[in-house]
Amino acid sequence: MARILIVDDSPTETHVIKTMLEKHGYETMVAVNGEEGIEKAKQSSPDLVLMDIVMPGMNGFQATRKLSKDPQTSTIPIIIVSTKGQETDRVWAMRQGAKDYMTKPVVESELLDKISNALVN
Repeated sequence: MARILIVDDSPTETHVIKTMLEKHGYETMVAVNGEEGIEKAKQSSPDLVLMDIVMPGMNGFQATRKLSKDPQTSTIPIIIVSTKGQETDRVWAMRQGAKDYMTKPVVESELLDKISNALVN
């Protein structure tokens, strides 16, 4: 089953998403900020990254841009999962290299659909 890196500074959000994914057989890893997310992505080459935007230090847009520009991590699909629901945020996320975008609170069926689409494409 796919390994998914969750990059989010909220322990509550991380727990909710991790629980949803593990229930469906996904292996999960967690990073609490953009810098740690980039490190873990380089070390463990996850099959997919779920990236929050608003985090201390490097935000999710910056981390997504770094991962998508680095040859070592550029093939890993990134789905932004954020409370920011503006169309401009969605467009900017895609310009940084994200494959998809969804807003919190996460709906389990929508999350699973987006993950399976990102892993196939």
